[in-house]
Amino acid sequence: MPQDRPNLICSSWLVFATVLALMIICTSTIANAQAIGEIGQTASIPNNASPLPKVLEGVGYQQRIGSQIPLDATFADETGKTVPLSAYFGKLPVVLVLAYYSCPMLCSQVMSGTTAALKKVGFQIGDQFNVLTVSFDPRDTPAHAARTKQTYMTQYGDPKAASGWHFLTGKEPQIKELTDAVGFHYNYDPKTGMFAHAAGILVLTPDGKAAQYFYGVGFVDRDLRLALVQSSQNKLGSIADQILLFCCTYDPGTGKYQTIISRMLKLAAAITILAIGLGLLFLRRLDLTGRGGGARPA
Repeated sequence: MPQDRPNLICSSWLVFATVLALMIICTSTIANAQAIGEIGQTASIPNNASPLPKVLEGVGYQQRIGSQIPLDATFADETGKTVPLSAYFGKLPVVLVLAYYSCPMLCSQVMSGTTAALKKVGFQIGDQFNVLTVSFDPRDTPAHAARTKQTYMTQYGDPKAASGWHFLTGKEPQIKELTDAVGFHYNYDPKTGMFAHAAGILVLTPDGKAAQYFYGVGFVDRDLRLALVQSSQNKLGSIADQILLFCCTYDPGTGKYQTIISRMLKLAAAITILAIGLGLLFLRRLDLTGRGGGARPA
């Protein structure tokens, strides 16, 4: 009928707007998935051009995104029990902290910064992700690990996290195998009895592959949360997290998630198209309702 034609046009426009919006979102999402966390992607911390002391030569993180850690390597946990790394993988993403327990300065700052960020990510340690702190000093013992764990469990403030946050010690071959796999390079200084090393943490996938690196001693909880969501293959998180991942990409050079303006504009365009379509449909139905209500029987 002629009066149905405008309604048909409105409905057709709404279908077209919905399809167009979904195409915009899906196209960008595929590009996002291809751009982030590709296997074999590497990045290194920029080196200072000035000469370095010998003990600092080669020290740093060389990002090895997609690299597999040695899950069969065995370490001792804080109770002294010998466990393979595979015991902590399989279902949940893992935050890996490389620090030695007698470190007088940098490691404690990394640990404190990690603890502060973990308190704010909004996920429960042991339920939604695990944390591994592994000492790269073969002189450390399970007793050292137990004392360090007690310190940071107190700082974290949730006793339930103890089941998902483990502090490991190991022998030099296993330590070297792990640190080489994730590109963590350090030197021992026999004069001081200490290690020269980089500061940072990384997030591993449930199958033990390096996913994201974060540098320094303080970490942005939003970035860490997004890394856990992404490393879990989107099994964690909310719709808001998915929108943030759509609009942000992980930058290996800075170890941070950067906002991508083009994706934000595409998302805004998709929302605008849908809003216009819904608005037209609403106005058309309002118009039809008004006409129906105004008609009086003869």
